[in-house]
Amino acid sequence: MESFTIHTGKVAGLDRVNVDTDQIIPKQFLKRIERTGFGQFLFYDWRYLDEHTLNPNFELNRPENQGATILVANENFGCGSSREHAPWALQDYGFKVIIAPSFADIFYNNCLKNGLLPIKLSKEEVNYLLKESLSADYELTISLEEQVVHDEKGFRASFYIDSYRKQLMLKGWDEIDLTFVYEEHIAAYEEKNNPIRC
Repeated sequence: MESFTIHTGKVAGLDRVNVDTDQIIPKQFLKRIERTGFGQFLFYDWRYLDEHTLNPNFELNRPENQGATILVANENFGCGSSREHAPWALQDYGFKVIIAPSFADIFYNNCLKNGLLPIKLSKEEVNYLLKESLSADYELTISLEEQVVHDEKGFRASFYIDSYRKQLMLKGWDEIDLTFVYEEHIAAYEEKNNPIRC
């Protein structure tokens, strides 16, 4: 995983509630064995009118949203099945941060485990961001260290993240990387407690 400290990026708004993981990445695209390559299928049923034609009315297809790295959505984002492919698809598309008033629990945790930062803000704060996201080139800055989201217009909001997950994201570690910190201790314990000795 990449470390996350401070990120400034363009914002795209998706003012929809109950966006489920089958809309984020439809089931027919879950056959890949890698974690990459899913971005092209993100929101497939909404992004495309047919296999080759983009839907010009879908939010992410609008010219002002091209290159966005921060997605602002509405309540209960990531509901439905627990597929880990959903955060993979969002990341592969280019998103680094998802902001919403609420997330499905499993989706929220899958994001954190994969280095995609989910941020819960109040409904009022999200409504402000959704409105501002309609402007071309609207940007936000997110500081994970300070746990703050702000723009250049005076908006500023703090967010909560579990301290354990925060430290892993700041370092760019997943839980396997964390075990390597204790590799010497684990090896010493196994040596001491191994009942089979040659």
